Amino acid sequence: MNRTGAELDPGDGIAVVDKEAGWTSHDVVARARKILGTRKVGHAGTLDPDATGVLVLGVGRGTRLLRFIGELSKNYQGVVVLGVETSTLDATGEIVATQDMSQVTLGDVRRVAARLVGNIEQTPPMVSAVKVGGRRLYELARRGEEVERKPRQVTVHRLDVEATADPMRYRIAVECSSGTYVRSIAADIGHGLGGLAHLTDLRRTAIGPFEAKGASNVEDLRLLPPSAAVGHLASVTVPDEVAQRVVHGAVLGRTGSRFAGDGPWAVLAEDGCLLAVYEAVDSTTAKPAVVVSGATSG
Repeated sequence: MNRTGAELDPGDGIAVVDKEAGWTSHDVVARARKILGTRKVGHAGTLDPDATGVLVLGVGRGTRLLRFIGELSKNYQGVVVLGVETSTLDATGEIVATQDMSQVTLGDVRRVAARLVGNIEQTPPMVSAVKVGGRRLYELARRGEEVERKPRQVTVHRLDVEATADPMRYRIAVECSSGTYVRSIAADIGHGLGGLAHLTDLRRTAIGPFEAKGASNVEDLRLLPPSAAVGHLASVTVPDEVAQRVVHGAVLGRTGSRFAGDGPWAVLAEDGCLLAVYEAVDSTTAKPAVVVSGATSG
């Protein structure tokens, strides 16, 4: 009998939430903890309070898998407002400058946007959650401090632009790597046009395979099994005798078709239960990055 699968608690897994405007990501986690009756809830990929859309929660041992979700590409929609710069690069900040940009056309905006597709460097905004010197930037910004931030490379896979009824507002759809700031993209569009811009109406429509159309309100959480968190990874199914070694953290040989490619790999029991996620040690062996099933007694 395969005992490893049965050792997972029914409360282990992930949930895909459609976050409302006005909630912080921590607010959603706090509410989920109360609803589910457990402190062990976390999230992948912070959303700004005014933003809406996909927020993936990890529950119980599902929290160990959030890192494999956080690194996935993300999809956003938003509106770029031309001619107005704000202190936060979005609609929540104070207006710091304005400029007449009434001569800008859809073609102009699309040409500038095209230059932002690919690998680009972004400097994290002062109102971001990035840590500098052990402090989050938004904490420093609230105190009126501004510190030097190192630019970092991100990837914009797609940036589509559509006109709206307002000639100063353009709707954008972005697919980008983890760590990309869409508000910075909006500001860069303004600068590329020789003017100013900020972002409003930000909505995250997907994190990897997790889409808004499959998300629920936080009050109606639907828990998915831990395996759903790593469905995008290559999988390896092992027999019962190997499963017992996996849950005890054994290093395994990469023989035959087992652990083909570069990894990481979702290691499954014969009943489909997720046991662990393994990563390559070298060309011949793999070790657990995270052990999920059977990691605790009971």
